[in-house]
Amino acid sequence: KGMVHQAATRDQARSDLVERWDRDRQAEPDASRIILSHTNDEVRALNQAARGRMRAAGDLADDVHVDVERGARNFARGDRVMFLRNERGLGVKNGTLGVIEEVSTQRMTVRTDDGRSVRFDLKDYTHIDHGYAATIHKAQGMTVDRTHILATPGMDAHGSYVSLSRHRDRMDLHYGSDDFATRDRLVRTLSRDRAKDMASDYEQANPAQSFAERRGITFRERVVEIVRRIVPEKLRDRIGELLDGLRSPGDAAPGQDLGRGPGEEDVGAKIGDVGAAPRPDAPARGAQPETDVQVDPEAALRSARTKALVRHARIIDAILSTGNADGQGSPEQMRELRDARNAFEKVRPHGWRDAEAAYVKNPELIPEAGAGRVNRIVLETEIRTGLDTDPSRRADRFVERWQKLDRTSQGQYQAGDMSGYKSTRSAMSDMAKSLERDPQLESLLANRKRELGINVESGRRLGAELAFSHGIGKGRGIGI
Repeated sequence: KGMVHQAATRDQARSDLVERWDRDRQAEPDASRIILSHTNDEVRALNQAARGRMRAAGDLADDVHVDVERGARNFARGDRVMFLRNERGLGVKNGTLGVIEEVSTQRMTVRTDDGRSVRFDLKDYTHIDHGYAATIHKAQGMTVDRTHILATPGMDAHGSYVSLSRHRDRMDLHYGSDDFATRDRLVRTLSRDRAKDMASDYEQANPAQSFAERRGITFRERVVEIVRRIVPEKLRDRIGELLDGLRSPGDAAPGQDLGRGPGEEDVGAKIGDVGAAPRPDAPARGAQPETDVQVDPEAALRSARTKALVRHARIIDAILSTGNADGQGSPEQMRELRDARNAFEKVRPHGWRDAEAAYVKNPELIPEAGAGRVNRIVLETEIRTGLDTDPSRRADRFVERWQKLDRTSQGQYQAGDMSGYKSTRSAMSDMAKSLERDPQLESLLANRKRELGINVESGRRLGAELAFSHGIGKGRGIGI
C-alpha cells in the first residue's frame, strides 16, 4: 500500500523520488538504500540529483576532481560510491557499495557497507562511481533495506523482478504519466517478456510460437492493446461480480478436496477441450505400466500447473460466453469451475485466486490463457503481486501456506495417501527453494522460524533449514 507513485512527467517522478529518498535517509540514517533505474543516463541524472541533496544538507566535504574509468567526477568525503569491477586484492566486487572516508587526486579510502576500510591508489583502480543510484542490471544479487525505483518504458519482466526484490523493508516505485498513461500500461510493460527466455513454473504450450511472438513477428501484442482500450468497464464489472459470486462458503481451503455429491461426475474429464489433468500415478489407458522410466518431477509439476491454469481459464471463458443474466453458468459449468479451482489449488496454492484477480483487471487474458498461451497471465500475476502486496503480508501468506501444506501432508501420510503426500511435500520443497531467489521474504521470515516448524538452529540459510527440519527436498539442489 502506498508503494507506487504517479507523477505528471518523468522529470517530476525523478524529482519526487529523490525527495522521498532524501527524507528517508534523514529519517533512517542507519538503513541501507539504493535508487534503481533502467539506463546509465537515467542513473547518472539520479546520482547527480541525490548528490545535490547531500551537498545542500552539508553532508559532503570539499569536492576533489578525479578522472575515473567512466570519466571526470567530483568526489568528497561522505559520498556514496560503488565499485564497478571485481578486485580480489582490495576485497571488492562489481557492485560493492560504501562511503568515502578520505579522497585526494591520488588515492581514496572507502568504508564498505560490510564495515571494512578499503584504501587504494587511483592510478591502480579507477572503476568507481557515485553509488546513490545504480542500473537494475548492476543491482542483481544486491540486498538493501530500502529501494527507490524509477520505472521507464525500457523495463521488462526480468528487470522488474530484480528491482522489486532487492529490499528487505520497503520499496517505492515512481513513474511519469508521459511514460505510462495508466497503471495498467505500467503493469503491462513491467510484465512483458521482451524476448528474454525466463524460467517459469509453467510449461510453455508452444515454444516456437512464443519465441516468434516475443520478437514481434505477429501482431498479437498490438491487437491485445487495442482490445484493452475498447473493453467496456461494464464487462470488467461483470467479470468481477461473477467471480465474487462464484466464491461460496463451500470453497475449499488450500489442499482440501471439495469432493463431489452423489451422482456427480468430473465434467473436466468428459469434455475434451477442458482437459482435466490426469492423476500423476495413473498409467495411460491401454498402456503397460513402466517401471524403469525416470520422470522429471519438476517437469511433471510444470505440466500439471499449466494444465490446471488452462482448464481454469477455459471454464471461466465458457461461463462468461454462455452464462445467464445473473452471470451464472449451468450446474455442470459450476461444478467444473469448482473442480478446476480445486485442481489448481493442489498444484499451485492460491493460484486460481491470483489468476482471477488478474482476469478482473485484464479480461482479454481469459481466452488467451484458455488457448494455452500462459506467459502473460503468469507474468501479470507475479508482477502485480510484487507491486500491490505489502511485504509483511507476503510473510504472513508464506507462513499460512506452509502450515496448511504441512498439516495436509501429515493427514495424507496418516491416511496412506502416498501420491497426495508426495505432491504436497513437493510443493513445500518448491516453497523452501523459492527463498533462495527472494532475500526480502527470507529476511522477513528469519524471526518466524518456530511458526515454520524450525526448533533447532542449524546455521543454514532459511530455505535449506526448512528442508532440513522437515526432511524434504533432498536431492533437489537446495543446499542440503
